[in-house]
Amino acid sequence: MSLAHHEALALFRSHDLIGIGVAANAVRRKLHPEGVVTYVVDRNINYTNLCTEYCTSYVPVKGPGREEGYALDHEVVYDKVRETVDLGGTDVLMQGGLIPDLPFEWYEKLMRGIKQRFPRMHLHCFSASEILFMAEISGLSLRTTIARLRDAGLDSILGGGEILNDEESYNVARLKCLTEDWLRVHRTAHQLGMRTAATMVFGRGEKLEHRVNHLQHVYDLQEETGGFTAFIPWTFQPHNTALGGEATSVEYLKTLAIARLFLTNIKNVQASWVTQGLKVLQLGLRFGGNDIGSVMLEGNAVRAAGVSNCTTEEELRHIIRDAGFRPVQRDTLYRIYFLN
Repeated sequence: MSLAHHEALALFRSHDLIGIGVAANAVRRKLHPEGVVTYVVDRNINYTNLCTEYCTSYVPVKGPGREEGYALDHEVVYDKVRETVDLGGTDVLMQGGLIPDLPFEWYEKLMRGIKQRFPRMHLHCFSASEILFMAEISGLSLRTTIARLRDAGLDSILGGGEILNDEESYNVARLKCLTEDWLRVHRTAHQLGMRTAATMVFGRGEKLEHRVNHLQHVYDLQEETGGFTAFIPWTFQPHNTALGGEATSVEYLKTLAIARLFLTNIKNVQASWVTQGLKVLQLGLRFGGNDIGSVMLEGNAVRAAGVSNCTTEEELRHIIRDAGFRPVQRDTLYRIYFLN
């Protein structure tokens, strides 16, 4: 049974970090009694460096010798996917800005081209904002847009990071999709048989009520569709952006634990090493996290935002074992690859 709205808000205001963590760890043990912590080997490909969302938290990702906005050639993306396969990766996460000059067929052709060359590669791509933009530029309905992407090879859809609070979303990006738009994209994908992830980037000055509202929206849609594979809370990285402030590690652990307590209908909650580092990641496995996300063979956007944490699969497996769990590789849909 989930927390009530007022209970979650009281926990956010509480100073009993250890008590909250113990409660979240109990929920984690109930949902994952096998003592396993999962991870995925994937690559995060940013296919553009230009965004039309007027986003104060956006960090341009520029390619060598590129001064203007651009999208990667399909062949460049194929080469990156090929490198991912050679390095043992099983999944590709792809996201980018909104470029009006890119026709919808560009995205379809890219998905189809990857799948033709690498049929076993799982494509976990595009945020709700990107998909809504594709529907707009193509003149297609949202359902048709997602269905065509799925038929071209898209396997699942990104969470996208937005706080599901319209006032906060407008402050961060004036053209970013609002709450009902985000929910509509994920609901439609679930209805079409696709799975998606739910995320929350916090620490941008939002109110605690906004975080609880976000969790409630995610919980309610999961009750309706059952289509979310995981929930991933991240702390906002203010470096090289127009926004200030940064959530502390204590705030991160508390939010992670409250998410685990609230979202009892989502099996997987991910602890982050990318924004928090390995020490906090290890603590997060005792604060409700049962997954550590990606080894991340490439992540230009987070590096551009000032995140310098890096690691290897071997180091992550050691961190998991040292915390008392068994490391297991999985894919985006949490299908297990190696039971070791």
